[in-house]
Amino acid sequence: MPRPVCRRRVGFIPGVRYFKPSGIPMRMLDEIILNIDELEAIRLADYEGLYQEQAAEKMHISRPTFGRIIDSAHRKVAEALINGKALRIEGGNVEVHGFSEHKERD
Repeated sequence: MPRPVCRRRVGFIPGVRYFKPSGIPMRMLDEIILNIDELEAIRLADYEGLYQEQAAEKMHISRPTFGRIIDSAHRKVAEALINGKALRIEGGNVEVHGFSEHKERD
C-alpha cells in the first residue's frame, strides 16, 4: 500500500488558471491538468532559480519528491506546447502559506 500524499506547501495561487493555443476552439482541444504543486515547483525552480534542495525546503517536502514533482510538471508543459493542448491549472494536495500575488520580475 503506497504512502499517503502529504500536503505540499505553496506560496502562490495563480490568477490565471487556463492556457490554450490561440485560434483553436476549446471543443477541439485536449487538455492537460497541471496541479498547483507542480506549478509551484516550476515557479521555485525555473522562475525563482532555486536549487531543488532549497525549493523542497520551501514546499516542506523531500528533495527526491520535489524532483518527481518538477519532472512531472515539465513533461506536462512540454506535452501541451508540443502537441497544442490546453493547460488547466487546478487541484493537488496543497496548503497555502505566505500567500502572494504573482508580480512580474524586473
